[in-house]
Amino acid sequence: MGKDKLRKFRENEAFSCLLQPSADEVLAVVKGDDRAEENGIGRDSDVPMRDGTLKAHPIKGHWASDFFGNSNPIVVELGCGKGEYTIDLALRNPSINYIGVDIKGARLWKGAKFAEEHHLPNVAFLRTRIEFIEALFGKDEVSEVWITFADPQIGREKKRLTSPLFLERYRNFLKPGGIVHLKTDSRYLHEYSRAIAEQNELKILACATDIYGADRQRLLESPLASVSGSDAVRALFEVQTFYEKQYLAKGIDITYLAFTIDHEGAYLSPDWDESLYER
Repeated sequence: MGKDKLRKFRENEAFSCLLQPSADEVLAVVKGDDRAEENGIGRDSDVPMRDGTLKAHPIKGHWASDFFGNSNPIVVELGCGKGEYTIDLALRNPSINYIGVDIKGARLWKGAKFAEEHHLPNVAFLRTRIEFIEALFGKDEVSEVWITFADPQIGREKKRLTSPLFLERYRNFLKPGGIVHLKTDSRYLHEYSRAIAEQNELKILACATDIYGADRQRLLESPLASVSGSDAVRALFEVQTFYEKQYLAKGIDITYLAFTIDHEGAYLSPDWDESLYER
């Protein structure tokens, strides 16, 4: 590990806006169970082992009261990287609390440092795996989820951030009518996610395959504007991450999809022809 990365990790420890829960804080510990025996440890052993079961972190259900100190809506960005989107949205909307989530501490450092230096009271960053998200957010605690330029996980549906598995996780902490926003350069991920929404009869608020081109005006007139506000729609065009600028420079269209999470029963995988989309 380079000196620069080590420096960032040390500085991360001092940032009040950055929460970095340990595995012990989000994973349950078991002792002497069948899995322990399979690993050569006796059933009565006192050696602690984690079986993947989540346990509630103390912040779960208490972000508004214990972290932000207000009752403003909370918006979470998953896979936020350096935090550009989280920061920009927070600057635009001081009456909304934003939390950027990523597992890479060196990436989060940039956004956390900016938030600290500029004393942004409505910004937090959370270093954790997205698979652990249910241990950190309580029922009806979050209003919206943003997914920006995520890995499309071609051939690995369970790891896709809009798969039935992840939608179920989001449902456990999103409020009724909660919104999932997906902004991506991947037509594959966009079409898969739209198929998921249609398969499960989720309300689609906006859908565009080229937000800077033919779809721009349609987005401005979409139901999203009446639900999230016109500024939320303008932010689609005006807030650009480092990677988005790279994609645009290469002539790659940027897509967008917004839908509500409300659904009775289990989410189903879509019946769609993925061979039509390369990315």
